[in-house]
Amino acid sequence: QVRLVESGGGLVQAGGSLRLSCAASTNIAAIAEMGWYRQAPGKQRELVASLAKAGTTNYADAVKGRFTISRDNAKNTLYLQMNNLKPDDAAVYYCNAKEWTQRGNEFNYWGQGTQVTVSS
Repeated sequence: QVRLVESGGGLVQAGGSLRLSCAASTNIAAIAEMGWYRQAPGKQRELVASLAKAGTTNYADAVKGRFTISRDNAKNTLYLQMNNLKPDDAAVYYCNAKEWTQRGNEFNYWGQGTQVTVSS
């Protein structure tokens, strides 16, 4: 079981920056993949960025060049640096940890979410 706690959300003006943090209850260096998802009202949850154990990153097209995902293994913390925020970035942001068994079964762990609001 992996417990994830997000922090760092808030209200920011368009063009501003925020850094989200996700503190994990386990050694994140051993987790197969971690990522950030977001869900705006009336929309499905979508992937924002992911970071694999080997260091490979993946970003949604909408955030490429503006957001950066990173981790601090010593602190067991995942980060999402968000720059040049736009009103469309407003959503609840969720931290995710993903593991696969040898049989290919996928397990997902989620944080409680942190609200990001962007004023125009």
